[in-house]
Parts: sequence; C-alpha cells; structure tokens
Amino acid sequence: MTAITTPFGFSSTAAEGIELTGRRVVVTGASSGIGAETVRALAGTGAEVTLAVRDTTAGERVAKEITATTGNQEVRAAHLDLADPPSVAAFAAAWRGPLHVLVNNAGVMACPEQYTEPGREWQFATNHLGHFALATGLHKALAADGSARIVVVSFTGHQQSPIVWDDVDFAFRRYDPWLAYGQSKTANVLFAVEATRRWAEDNITANALMPGAVHTNLQRHTGGRGSGRVPAHLIKTVEQGAASSVLLATSPLLEGVGGRYFADCNESEVVDRRSGTLDGVARYAVDPDNGRRLWALSRELLAQAG
Repeated sequence: MTAITTPFGFSSTAAEGIELTGRRVVVTGASSGIGAETVRALAGTGAEVTLAVRDTTAGERVAKEITATTGNQEVRAAHLDLADPPSVAAFAAAWRGPLHVLVNNAGVMACPEQYTEPGREWQFATNHLGHFALATGLHKALAADGSARIVVVSFTGHQQSPIVWDDVDFAFRRYDPWLAYGQSKTANVLFAVEATRRWAEDNITANALMPGAVHTNLQRHTGGRGSGRVPAHLIKTVEQGAASSVLLATSPLLEGVGGRYFADCNESEVVDRRSGTLDGVARYAVDPDNGRRLWALSRELLAQAG
C-alpha cells in the first residue's frame, strides 16, 4: 500500500483547500480553535457548513463572523453534546438530505477524572463514543452522497495508550488523565480504520490526522500549553493546525482512500515504539482486528446507555 504524499507540509494553512460549492459539511467542536478555522476554510470554498457545538451562542457568533468574512450565507450552528447520547441522537435524527463530509473535530484533553451519566470515562465518551454514535447515526446521510468522507482529529497522544479492553473506564486502574486521553485518541484512529472497511460498499472513507501542537481551548486543563514538552519551533498556528483536516476533507488525492493516519498533510509512518516526535502512528492504532473489536465494544457501551 503506497503512502499518500502531498505538496503540503508543516507550514501549510487551511486556506489552501479545494472548491466545495454544493457540498454539505458538519464540523464538531467548531466554536473555537482548529474547528472554527476548519469551518472558515471550508466555508471559503463554498461549502454549506453546520457547526455542531455544545455552546450554540458561541457557535452562532462564530458562524456569523465566518459568513461576514467569506460571504457564505450557508453557515449555521446546531446543538450537539457528544457526552450526552440523547443529544447526539437528536442531532442525527434532525439531519435531512445527504451529508458529504463529517469532521469529527471536537475533543477534551487530560481532564480531571469524570464520568458521564451512563458511567463512561469522560474523555473516551466525548472523543470517541460520541463521535461513533454521531457517525453511525448519520450513516444513511453519508451513504446517500456516494463518496462521503469522514475526517477524524486524533493526536500523537494516542501513542501513550492502546485501548485497554478490560477497563476502558478506569474502573480498576488508577485514573491518569494522559492515559485516558491517549486511549481515546487511539480509538479515534481505529474508528477511521473500521469505518472505511465496514462502509466500503457505500463509498464512505474515513481518515485520521494529527493536527500538530496548537495552543487552543483544548489545553484548558493543562494550563494552556498541552503537555508542555513540545519545543517552541514545533508549535503551529490555528491556521496551520487546521490544514490536515481541510486536506482530508477536500483533496482529490484522498479520493477513495481511507483507514489511514496523517500528520503535516502527509500520511504517517507506522511505528512500533514511541519516538518522541509528533509524527508516526502506533501499529496497534491501525490494526484492523482492533478496529473490529472497538466497533463491537462501542455498540455494546452505547446500548447500555439506552
């Protein structure tokens, strides 16, 4: 399998997207940071974009700003709380017509120990389970397009933990915010792998990405600087951080390509050991057997939530 390479790299920005007039896009967590910049870039290409956000007041404000700067009148906000299964179900049920691109961008990072009402660990529930429920709930809309794409924002942090199958909710393990984050980011990549395999007949492809180290609201639980271990020269602007998301959503180079992991707008090498860099995808995160197992577990956990 030949790795996907592009003319773009670390310094590329989200403004370098392709024309998307007439295409319908949903971006989760789009009221600030990389999500808002992803919407701005996609709206600039003419796409009809829905900001799926927990704070609709903030989402509507961003939508209006983007309409004002791009001239695109088809930018709107809708409520979505990924940690609340009924909210996800309501969003999916309310969608009408085809969906061309779903960008699973929202997430939480290294938050204090917390659980959802059904008892799921907060980061796994928000970063993975909520997006899993959203994508499966929108499956018919994605299939109706005939060549839909799902873009999944993961992170190098996935290398900190595989899925701990017997204890995803830290019922027995001592809670560690970075291990919980890493597990959820591994789940993001595995979702892309299995969704591409499972929905191949619908021509739906899903790819995961590492946006880079970007200072946004995502780091609110870590003092605004993430892990604090990333050298200054590797910190990206928000525009640069959104570039890989926009590339995966728009580029003809990704036509029919799925189940892969990208960083700096290029496919990453599969690694068997943490290298300390921001590139590379752990082998366990792209293992098809793990993808199938995660899909089954995700269905089981959502069924338990009612």
